[in-house]
Amino acid sequence: MQLAGKIDWEWIDGEIAPLYSDQGRPGIATRFVIGLLLLKHIYGLSDEGVCERWVHDPYFQYFTGEEFFQHEFPHEGSDLSHWRKRLGDKLELLLAESLRVAHASGALRTKDLARVTVDTTVQPKNITFPTDAKLLHAAIKGLNRMARKHSVRLRQSYLRIAKHAAMMAGRYAHAKQFNRHRRQLRILRTRLGRIIRDIRRKIAGQPTLEGAFEWPLARASQIRSQQQRQRGWKLYSFHAPEVECIGKGKASAPYEFGVKASIATTNARAPGGQFVLHAKALPGNPYDGHTLRSAIEDTERLTGREIERAFVDKGYRSHDAPNPHRVFISGQKRGVFGAIKRELRRRSAIEPVIGHMKAEGHLGRCDRKLRNSPN
Repeated sequence: MQLAGKIDWEWIDGEIAPLYSDQGRPGIATRFVIGLLLLKHIYGLSDEGVCERWVHDPYFQYFTGEEFFQHEFPHEGSDLSHWRKRLGDKLELLLAESLRVAHASGALRTKDLARVTVDTTVQPKNITFPTDAKLLHAAIKGLNRMARKHSVRLRQSYLRIAKHAAMMAGRYAHAKQFNRHRRQLRILRTRLGRIIRDIRRKIAGQPTLEGAFEWPLARASQIRSQQQRQRGWKLYSFHAPEVECIGKGKASAPYEFGVKASIATTNARAPGGQFVLHAKALPGNPYDGHTLRSAIEDTERLTGREIERAFVDKGYRSHDAPNPHRVFISGQKRGVFGAIKRELRRRSAIEPVIGHMKAEGHLGRCDRKLRNSPN
């Protein structure tokens, strides 16, 4: 209830107003949706979970602007997804307002914003570990689903053969019988090629079906043609083509499949704890050093405070920061003494923050399609 009184709802409403249209049905109240999005991230809930708890929790209803207790949810649960798409880049308003409230309540001081720690992590996608057999089997099942959806009658589905071949390929690989393993992969590739050619023959000359099957056929052809150790771009999931393979050098997880994310936190512990000042998804797996300039500029724009010192790990060598003499890399010796040395030693404090964001927040699973999205 105290937090509801400290948030400047009118300012948020004014920032979001240009996204509305003057025509059509009136939109949902800004405070209702923004309040739900804040509660979702505060308590680490899903869209369905926050809507269900809203019905039973009077504090949730008061936070979203209700004057009387409601016994049922007044909107559709899918409205949160539509609102996220509408907001786009404006979602960073939630982070900016939370930092303003923390500053106004004394939990975050202005001097805490002058020294920050920046790091990148991987937000994994909800996919299984990609193997050739799994990808080929997924492509066969995906094309069969599309064919049934659009009433395209295939000569043969190969679902039973593909399921058995994918299962045996995994068993032969586990037993290190690689000749038999490769034989099962050939069976899967052959059957997938037959389905691709069969669909192309059946939809030839039909623009509607050709448009519907364009991307599924392109993904299936990519999966069929790619090799295990080839250079360049590869497809790691049939249903989520935006997945990237990212190697962070961890012994426990040499490769992670998802999207890279940049995180900036306060270097010193503020009175209210260690605050996250900036978070942004980085589709395309860019080099860490080439993302530092934008991370610093975005953080300064959100906080309204110029960053005096930034502390990073060795993955940021050859960075593009606007003031390179104010960026200190772990292990650096030149120019590191006194207070700077103590602050550089605290660089690793960002790691448990990222761990908590993954375990208790929504950083542990990426459920967004981010290939063409800036945030």
